Amino acid sequence: MKKPQAVIAQALDGFANFAAKMGLGANNVFSEGTYAHTPITRERVKLEAAYRTSWVVGAMVDVVAEDMTRSGINIMGSIEPDDSAKLQKYLTRAGIWAAQLEWIKWSRLFGGAIAVIAIDGQNLATPLDADTVAKGSFTGLTIYDRWSINPSMTDFIQSGKDMGLPTYYTITGGAASVDGGLGVKIHHTRVIRGIGIQLPFYEAQREMFWGESVVERPYDRLLAFDTATSGSANLIQRANLRTVQIKNLRGILSAGGKPEENLVKMFGYMGKFQTSEGLTLLDAEDLFQSHSYTFSGLSDMMLQFGQQVSGATGIPLVRLFGQSPAGLNSTGESDLRMYYDNILSQQEGRVRSGLTKILDIAHRSFFGAPPPDDFDFEFKSLWQTGEKEKADIAKTITESVVAAHDAGLISTACAMEELKQASAYTGVFSNIDQEDIEAAEAEEPPEPVETQPAPIAPPVNGEAL
Repeated sequence: MKKPQAVIAQALDGFANFAAKMGLGANNVFSEGTYAHTPITRERVKLEAAYRTSWVVGAMVDVVAEDMTRSGINIMGSIEPDDSAKLQKYLTRAGIWAAQLEWIKWSRLFGGAIAVIAIDGQNLATPLDADTVAKGSFTGLTIYDRWSINPSMTDFIQSGKDMGLPTYYTITGGAASVDGGLGVKIHHTRVIRGIGIQLPFYEAQREMFWGESVVERPYDRLLAFDTATSGSANLIQRANLRTVQIKNLRGILSAGGKPEENLVKMFGYMGKFQTSEGLTLLDAEDLFQSHSYTFSGLSDMMLQFGQQVSGATGIPLVRLFGQSPAGLNSTGESDLRMYYDNILSQQEGRVRSGLTKILDIAHRSFFGAPPPDDFDFEFKSLWQTGEKEKADIAKTITESVVAAHDAGLISTACAMEELKQASAYTGVFSNIDQEDIEAAEAEEPPEPVETQPAPIAPPVNGEAL
């Protein structure tokens, strides 16, 4: 008995009509299209030229970086409010936010950058131990883009969330070249690593485990936008073309000499009188014509190219181009809210981990002690709340806190703390300080008022009421 043979079937996806030459592989113009591998990320000089000369490229790199750092953070936990304010000032004076801005910019433009945590008296090649950070030893962050450092390609992290990434980075240029820091090896625990767009494993390996520049994906759309803009400007120069028909022009030009000089002299007089008197000086047999060009549809075409760039970069038109949204009752508010939500997502996914390490080091350096166990932070909202909206929020919070206090659920001191904490959002009750809260805690709670039970009425006619 013969064994049954397995039937191998091939599943084909997609629509094709070869008679009508429709679909992929049907020998039509669309079948010839494909995606080419053009790694613009590797062309540092081209990226630098685009960043320096194209305001659109500059905006798509800078806008997101600025929005990710401009509002700052709210520090939370059992840290005292005065200490929180002092730590915030210390971060600003140490240039942490400026360094974070630079770090994000070069990560986006070049596809990768690092921020080195600079601590006095410690060897950069050794692992960073936060417990060894002495008071006043943290001096800030030093930023290197991917072209100023070389990651180790033979020594990789063996465990943890960074497993598979390089263990060391060696300085090859940048700011270190000024003070003779070339060749310095830096351990990965002293580095805050940033990338542009995350790549699949094999592509990341080709890029020495960096990411992709944010300029690479929309590069063809950027070229189309700039080409359309330049073409439109050239059309404006040719908006009113004037032509003159001259009898035997070829013969005059071929003869040269005096006839050609007379021709040039005639056009010189023509231009002179057109400018000063508005006259056109011509021979009786010459014919002068003016051709005008209309620009209908040009603005729509430019808008479409701009929308493609906006979609490719993930930045709304109102933020990327500063362009007011078009359409009835269109304010751009929903676009900005979606964009700000995307910024928050990037802050949480790309900035929080490194900023947590920086805050831990900064707290130890400024106060000489580790931060409390519940030490945490949140990114401030980019959305600016209006005055009326703030007033409504303040009213709602105040009524809720007062109702809980009157019901005996919270103490006066706790109510004051809640109002003080909400002042960061509402702007109300910001003058409540820690002394007021401590004074409220020291006050003795009011004694409960004893109420006498109502007297029981005597029975009427021997019957109880």
